[in-house]
Amino acid sequence: MNTEITGVVFTYGLTLLLAIPLGKYIAKVFKGEKTWSDFMSPMERLFYKIAGINPNEEMNWKQHLKALLTINAVWLIYAFFVLLFQDKLPLNPDGNAAQTPDLAFNTAISFLVNCNLQHYSGETGATYFTQLFVITFLQFVSAATGIAALIVLFKALKDKTTTKLGNFWVIFTKTNTRLLLPLCIVMAIILAFNGTPASYAAKDNIVTLQGDSVGVSRGPAAGMIAIKHIGTNGGGWFGVNSAHPLENPNYVTYITEMVAQVIIPIAMIFALGFFIQRKRFAYVIFGVMTVGMLILLIPTMQAEIAGSPAIAKLGVVQPTGAMEGKEVRFGPAATGYWNIVTTIISTGSINSMHDSAMPQSGLMMLLGMMVNCFYGGCGVGILNYFIFIIIAVFISGLMVGRTPEFMGHKVEAREVKIAAIIALLHPFLILVGTALSSYVLSHNLGADWAVKPGNWLNNPGYHGFSEMLYEYTSSAANNGSGFEGLGDNNIFWNVSTGFVLLLGRFLPIIGPVAIAGLLANKKYIPESAGTLRTDTVTFGLMTFAVIAILTALSFFPSLALGPIAEYFSMY
Repeated sequence: MNTEITGVVFTYGLTLLLAIPLGKYIAKVFKGEKTWSDFMSPMERLFYKIAGINPNEEMNWKQHLKALLTINAVWLIYAFFVLLFQDKLPLNPDGNAAQTPDLAFNTAISFLVNCNLQHYSGETGATYFTQLFVITFLQFVSAATGIAALIVLFKALKDKTTTKLGNFWVIFTKTNTRLLLPLCIVMAIILAFNGTPASYAAKDNIVTLQGDSVGVSRGPAAGMIAIKHIGTNGGGWFGVNSAHPLENPNYVTYITEMVAQVIIPIAMIFALGFFIQRKRFAYVIFGVMTVGMLILLIPTMQAEIAGSPAIAKLGVVQPTGAMEGKEVRFGPAATGYWNIVTTIISTGSINSMHDSAMPQSGLMMLLGMMVNCFYGGCGVGILNYFIFIIIAVFISGLMVGRTPEFMGHKVEAREVKIAAIIALLHPFLILVGTALSSYVLSHNLGADWAVKPGNWLNNPGYHGFSEMLYEYTSSAANNGSGFEGLGDNNIFWNVSTGFVLLLGRFLPIIGPVAIAGLLANKKYIPESAGTLRTDTVTFGLMTFAVIAILTALSFFPSLALGPIAEYFSMY
């Protein structure tokens, strides 16, 4: 067990070691400074010329959002129709069927919004064509969309007073060519050389040790698995995701996938400090996020290592911890680390079955998604955290009797209202969705237009409630992982989570970008002795308190009905 814990510490340390220079590189790329990747410039100029884009045209925040939302709408329509007719398209050696309209609706939205909530099984619900030209494509562009939105925030904070916040298309293109593609190529090579499939062959038949003939899916999986982690997407090529022996063959690939899914979220924090030349401010953000991660991680690892108290009551010794639903090659400690990291950064990939986790672990995973700003996804993690910064600045200003200011700009009613709406939107989507599904289930409604609600849950009581709560939490947080004891491939869940996915993705992007644009347009006020400093430990604690209080007040009642009640029932 000590070896497992050492492995966790090593994995996180390696991530941090790589994230700092990567953050410096990211800042240079988007500041337009010279980098090793400048050889991509001719290709980028070709893209601009073909698309009719003027790379020198500056955009304000409204134009950025218009471009972002318009192109995402195009991708949504494209993905929906390709999934709907995938059985008639090439690269389908296994003869997989087309997706139903409600499933195609959910899948297209899910991958568009960087959530990758899969209500289908990867190797049977999609073809090689849709895995590549819908799923993999959307995993690149959704990650680039989130990063592009964050760079707008960077530019707004960097300049004293401006409406010129760069060009969305240039930022978006550079994110793909200078950041995502190079990292994915390196990772895909590591995966392929460790046994992950990278061919277009159909299923292979193997004979198991007990003599059964089994068809094993293959396909060009290595590249898709690379972007699923690099872009904090999480969609699995195979149904059981990174618990599959071909998607995550050994401990080398475990470390690779763990580093990959955390490296950009952490690197973007350091990139913020380098970009706006306020490294201390970035260190404060990193410190708050890391403390938040540890508060969730330590109880999870302890619970999984200790095993189930219900099994212990039977006199069964659990020397390897709680191993139900886990891979022996990874163990409970490394699995617990994966579970927390994948939920706080919105990747949502799995290397175990979350439905089998201890109640404390389920609670911590839910909290990670409910907070949704401890590192967070590519770009959007810091955007979510920015909302809490604005609220903390406003409260702190009131406490000391001063007009709230942030980075030399007054924070006024308009910015605070936007921040408050975005902060309240997240719990609203989760709690309303969970209440609706609980009502439909309890009244057994919708049997004629969806799978009968009585068949939704594999587990009754507290755990069944947690499964429904988790599904909406994962959707609103753009996470995509699931307890998977829930029968979710039906009209009710496909449609309801589809709308939660859309609102949970784009409104929390629109809000912070709008606030950043509004602040950047205001008159710059030089710092004075009375200015509230936001790069101190005190302000970091204030922000953490705001996050904790808002989360606790919003979600404690629902958590008490689910994982907390389940925890006490085991004793």
